[in-house]
Amino acid sequence: MTVLPLFAPYPQAAWRQHLSSSQWKTLSEAWISLSQAYTSLADDQLRSQGESAIEFVVSYVKETAASPSPAPSPQLSKAVFVLISRLLQVTTSSTIISADFVTNFSKIYPKKLVAPVLSSLFTRSPIPLESSLSVLKRTLIPHLESGMKGNLKMVEEKLTQLNPLLHVSPQACIFFLAGSDFFDALVAGFRIMNPPLRKVIIATVYLCLIGLTETEPPKWSMLSDELFALKEAADEHKIGPLNINDSLVPELVTSTPILKIILRKAEEHTVATSTFKNRIHALEPFIKGAMIKPKRLTKRKIDKGKGKQSSEDVDAEMHIHLMSHITQVQDLFPDLGSGFVAKCLDEYSNDVEQVVSNLLGDSLPPHLASLDRSEPLSTTEPPPKPDLAPHNTPPQLPTRHNIFDDDEFDRLAADTSKISFGKRPDKTADELLRDRTSAPGKAAILSALAAFDSDDDERDDTYDADDVGGTVDASTNQEADSANEASEEALFRAYLSSPKLFDRDSATRRSAPRNKLREDTGMTDEAIEGWAVMLARTPQQMRRLEAKYAFDGKQQHTLERTAWREGEDSDRDASTRGRGRGRGRGGSGRGRGGNVAGAPSDQGTEAARRNKEANKSSRANHNRKGARAKKMARGGMMG
Repeated sequence: MTVLPLFAPYPQAAWRQHLSSSQWKTLSEAWISLSQAYTSLADDQLRSQGESAIEFVVSYVKETAASPSPAPSPQLSKAVFVLISRLLQVTTSSTIISADFVTNFSKIYPKKLVAPVLSSLFTRSPIPLESSLSVLKRTLIPHLESGMKGNLKMVEEKLTQLNPLLHVSPQACIFFLAGSDFFDALVAGFRIMNPPLRKVIIATVYLCLIGLTETEPPKWSMLSDELFALKEAADEHKIGPLNINDSLVPELVTSTPILKIILRKAEEHTVATSTFKNRIHALEPFIKGAMIKPKRLTKRKIDKGKGKQSSEDVDAEMHIHLMSHITQVQDLFPDLGSGFVAKCLDEYSNDVEQVVSNLLGDSLPPHLASLDRSEPLSTTEPPPKPDLAPHNTPPQLPTRHNIFDDDEFDRLAADTSKISFGKRPDKTADELLRDRTSAPGKAAILSALAAFDSDDDERDDTYDADDVGGTVDASTNQEADSANEASEEALFRAYLSSPKLFDRDSATRRSAPRNKLREDTGMTDEAIEGWAVMLARTPQQMRRLEAKYAFDGKQQHTLERTAWREGEDSDRDASTRGRGRGRGRGGSGRGRGGNVAGAPSDQGTEAARRNKEANKSSRANHNRKGARAKKMARGGMMG
């Protein structure tokens, strides 16, 4: 029985930094040789001597997944992968069949290599592997459901380690989605406003759902149930107090092509039933629109519009745009390097959805599949080499010629006295002012001023009939006004004589007075009754009509005498007596000297007339003139 040397564990990153290149090369060659030797052993011998090999591969995948720099050589990576595949076939050790090992193993190797190995491991040794995954599952659920009280940093690290396994192993996706406890915990944990944790949860849910379509046969029934659970979670969040777009479902269907991929694969497998499609379409209204990653705030120079954009600025914008696509792919595949993702994006014209779809299906072109998937993005490019090759002298621009070349202005020899701008006058300004031959005479100016009348206003003919483009028939307006006044007068006099003539009842409308009023005015019953209603509501209209139509010279047939007569009834109302009754100096009679307007045959009248003229010659109007003089003197004016 051949006894092989034992493996030395793979050193940590801090130790690897201190190894020289020759030492690192020697160690790599030794590990490659031992790996090939252990792989060639029979199953029993490998099972008995494989303890050191198991410790080596466990340390190798752990340290490489944690810190890939310096990266192992391709020969060592290939030899270790073959050794791991052989060990997983023959051993049942819990050290290698554990959640930590399979997650790290899935991270450092591509999917097309790891997927068959893990699929056979789930088939051959499901119990130890699922037991280890159950411990991880039971650890994550309570912390996700506890919200801010849970260990969110630990949850983020564990989910980040788990996502590579979900990417390569559909069996792991089925295990974690079995039952609703893990899915419900992810929905609850997404409510926490923790952007890094939210990003990891989105990737976990996406990989789990896609994994259900990649198993053989695909779990379409289970996937349909998960789509229904997503719809219920979104509806439940919509009822709550938080923002509708702040739940797991809108972020999932917006930032990932989950709905398109599931529908396309269902149609390829001819299982896209109406119920299945309806559950997909029920999630489409939660798409929030185009997601644009915010640019990183950087100090920029102020563009004053004085020059074109430099090539460095254009390259910086292109680099930012490329990095936004790279980060979207790395959210789902954190094990891929930025350089490898950039080449994939360049292959598919920066279409993130096609890149993700081809990575999930391992359908990359051969020239991309053979590349190193951990390749970083090169940030420095060599400057272009200067072109020092000799070149012919470019032809000179042709010189423009015209007919004015080499003239006196071109030679600056023109006579300035012959140059003028505009029309050249024959005389100077002084000569023009001294020339009086064309000036008007003084007599003509005075006659024009005498004929001008400053008070004569020009007649305004704006509204003349000839100026407005036609004539106005004034007779038509006069006839219309006369007809309106006649109707208004008839209505008003009828209203004064009998207001009941305007009642709104059938008996009044059939009466002869109403019929006559309709004939006189030419108005309908409704118009007549409406006129009366408006008249009753408008006191000003009533007063206007009373002043206009109440007196026409026919109502008063005799004029009542208002002068006092002796012997008439002395008990007449005082309001009908003349002014000054009983207030005269004589104690009786009207006014100061009696009634001068009585009958000529009356003695009192004659006496009153004589007394009226008795004192006029002595006083005349002197008192009134004196009073006026005093008033004007107080006002400062001459009387």
